[in-house]
Amino acid sequence: MNTNTPGTHTPNTPAANNPFARLPEAAPFTVTSTTVTDGAPWPPEQHASAVPGGKDLSPQLSWNGAPQGTKSYAVTVYDPDAPTGSGFWHWAVADIPATVTELPEGAGDDTGSHLPDGAFQLPNDARATRYIGAAPPAGHGPHRYFVVVHALDVASIGVPADATPAILGFTMAGHILGRAVLTATAQTPA
Repeated sequence: MNTNTPGTHTPNTPAANNPFARLPEAAPFTVTSTTVTDGAPWPPEQHASAVPGGKDLSPQLSWNGAPQGTKSYAVTVYDPDAPTGSGFWHWAVADIPATVTELPEGAGDDTGSHLPDGAFQLPNDARATRYIGAAPPAGHGPHRYFVVVHALDVASIGVPADATPAILGFTMAGHILGRAVLTATAQTPA
């Protein structure tokens, strides 16, 4: 039974807007970054170029402890707090070989030249095939950016390079062995 009164909204809290709430459970493993600390604000360079100091620079990521049987990884950066009704995908990389456990800062540039062989970027919600930095609307409050490394049971997830991150997520749902999550934040004052 829906107890919400028309015209009201649920507060934008982590419990009310958990992007993993309805996904299959996955074994946890560890992701760290020299760029950002879990729970901390993005540094200026990881903001969109339209934001003062922003450079659209993807974060450095390292991971370990993935479940046995991992055959590839995917990396996504998602803001569930964007005022779109569906969040905002900032970055998606598929088919990272299982032997790779790190991406350097800036790997998500226009060319993807610092991605490992076989890996590819999908267009984000701005339809750019690269990482696009944080740029929450002024006065909208804090946004969370879920940086996720997905350990998969297939060497190639089988989505086309022009697929959306949502299609990648849907296709991965039945192949996720593990999930490593780091959360960054950003807020633009009113």
